[in-house]
Amino acid sequence: MNADRYCVMGHPVAHSRSPWIHARFAALTGERIAYDALLVPLDGFADTVRAFAAQGGRGCNVTVPFKQQAAQLADTHSERVAQAGAANTLVLEGGRIHADNTDGLGLVADIEHGACVPLAGRDVLLIGAGGAAAGVLAPLLARGPRRVVVCNRTHRKAHELAARHQDCAALHKTELLALDQQALEADFDLVINATSSSLAGAPVPVPAHALRPGALAYDMMYGPAARAFLDWATQHGALARDGLGMLVEQAAASFALWRGVRPPAGQVLAELRTLLTAP
Repeated sequence: MNADRYCVMGHPVAHSRSPWIHARFAALTGERIAYDALLVPLDGFADTVRAFAAQGGRGCNVTVPFKQQAAQLADTHSERVAQAGAANTLVLEGGRIHADNTDGLGLVADIEHGACVPLAGRDVLLIGAGGAAAGVLAPLLARGPRRVVVCNRTHRKAHELAARHQDCAALHKTELLALDQQALEADFDLVINATSSSLAGAPVPVPAHALRPGALAYDMMYGPAARAFLDWATQHGALARDGLGMLVEQAAASFALWRGVRPPAGQVLAELRTLLTAP
């Protein structure tokens, strides 16, 4: 019996840990899948998805820079995609494409279960207003924090992102604000870096007083790209955590969408951390 085919599509994509993660999920759950990494031409995303589906592909993860295109390509989509305007998971079935976004689910799971920090009643600072921030804001709000502040270098983008989520915030009785960096005066229980500053080697985009004593400082990047932010957080007394757990948890949510089986994300995360720190 042939294995069902899945993949991650991106540009670049060679660095992706998704094939390793999904291979472990398959081994631990007994699901027969083959999962590859596909480098997609910058002008060829839609054609690549359709070709993969025509060749029997059952689903794919989508990484930069194609998440917005993935949402637009789909025949149907989840409410998470509608709110984020982006998708990281496609289900290919019967000639149709269904889009979902598991990034926020992965972030919330890693914060609440991996870092053991409940979000209900907390004050949260979300740094950034691009696709990464948009993908996680609604799931963050759904956990009932007391307040979420979106802070971005360009205030207009922060305001637009917050405005799109005001109904969601009201539903969960959460105060949602948008501020520029110069207006940031309060401190927070949780600071999430959803910008590309880590990847670009830029300075941390918020002042240290944003960190409440004992706060969790979370960078959605992982590995060397997150090091500067994590070092900054540690130097200022915060608990620092990278986005490796988010990566594994969002993959687990995608796997469950495709296969109807929830893989053991905690075990795979522990294995992956060991793998990445081995000499």
